[in-house]
Amino acid sequence: MALQTTDLQTLFGSPLAGDGAPQLAPAPLSICTDSRQLQAGQLFIPLVGDSFDGHRFVAAAIEAGAAAVLCNAASLASGGALDQESLQALAGQHGCALWRVEDTLDAYQRLASLARQRRTTPVVAVTGSAGKTTTRELIRAALAPLGPIWASSGNENNDIGVPLTLLGAGPEHRAVVVEMGMRGLGEIERLSRCAQPDVAVITNIGTAHIGRLGSREAIATAKCEITAALRPGGLVVIPAGDPLLDAALAAVWTGRVLRVAIEGDTLAPGTAPADLTAALDATGAAVLTLPSGDRLPVPLSGRHNARNLLLAVAVAQQLGVAPEALANLTVEVPGGRNRRLQLGGLTLLDETYNASPEAVLAALDLLAAQPGRRFAVLGTMLELGDQSLELHRRVAARAAALDLDGLVIVDAGAEGAAMAQAAATLGQVVVVQTPQQAAEPLRQWLKPGDALLLKASRGVALERLIPLLPQQLG
Repeated sequence: MALQTTDLQTLFGSPLAGDGAPQLAPAPLSICTDSRQLQAGQLFIPLVGDSFDGHRFVAAAIEAGAAAVLCNAASLASGGALDQESLQALAGQHGCALWRVEDTLDAYQRLASLARQRRTTPVVAVTGSAGKTTTRELIRAALAPLGPIWASSGNENNDIGVPLTLLGAGPEHRAVVVEMGMRGLGEIERLSRCAQPDVAVITNIGTAHIGRLGSREAIATAKCEITAALRPGGLVVIPAGDPLLDAALAAVWTGRVLRVAIEGDTLAPGTAPADLTAALDATGAAVLTLPSGDRLPVPLSGRHNARNLLLAVAVAQQLGVAPEALANLTVEVPGGRNRRLQLGGLTLLDETYNASPEAVLAALDLLAAQPGRRFAVLGTMLELGDQSLELHRRVAARAAALDLDGLVIVDAGAEGAAMAQAAATLGQVVVVQTPQQAAEPLRQWLKPGDALLLKASRGVALERLIPLLPQQLG
């Protein structure tokens, strides 16, 4: 992280005066937002969330050796959790400089933005309704020939996680890959201004969070906020053929756009053609054939992941990675995403981490490509608003159209009833209330050689079913 103690005074003015309050000497500075992990000499920034307030731990951070602390002005003025006079005295006793700012989260993001401005290596930002994390990891892998790559981990895709990623990158890293999520308008714009990306990737426009934003048009507008601080000469990489995405992007970005497609993709009439098209050879292990003739094994299952790989290939080529250097990608995705397990002769497709309608449809198509009998356990998809029932019907109707051998629905409410009705043509449909209750019908149905898909929103916690599945099938 290229920050100095002098940056604090440049950004936030002089520290609060107090008995013995120090003037920090110029020195490299690292940042901590968790008082439990604070190391002596760090800058402590207490953040405030819906259910936590780090200002409760400012005194402990000072006593633990923080070199400096930023505090929200309102918290200092309240006289509640913090008493400004006592805090200044404590800071003076321990040689800790104390700054008062309007908003510690904004200050945190400003410091991250400053660190990013001092980077000469490229920053790649990734967003989309589905597949963000998988695409992030594919991009990380595709850029590996350049050298060490730093990327978001876990769920570090929000107002706190994006600065954490930017500040964590070191001088040895040859690129930074930042994932950006959102729950409403304006969030990705704020993250874009923090990260100032050189390349922006939008995986797709779906219906995740439609309950909050109201329409796919609003979702497209929110996702295209990723261009808000895209650097001059920057590039946006998107899938070809979506008129909604094309229109939303054209409204905010006049720079370079690179569109990708897999041969056979349906592109809406009137949309711009693909700039990079690859053939998908699905015989045996899936392989992408690039226009250059290079053949790339697809490390993750499903046509949707072949498209995500092509987005990553486009980014890698933009940043100077030769196609032949991509021949043996090693990709690790977080648990509950594109995870294939073998349990006593059962092929388990573990997609339990989260779910949107588009992600469930893609997972069902992946299940349909498996040999043998095919079963699914589907839970509810959250934050779909007044479109929730129709979208749940849609995914269940796809399960019926694929003629699955059995479907367990984990939801005893209106969404579960809608799914059961849409899938009624299947021979075996069971509705249960909890993931644990789904185990009983599965024990009766499953045999060696079967394939089972598990897919639901995070709140359903469908992964709790996995230990209850039979380890050996008779």
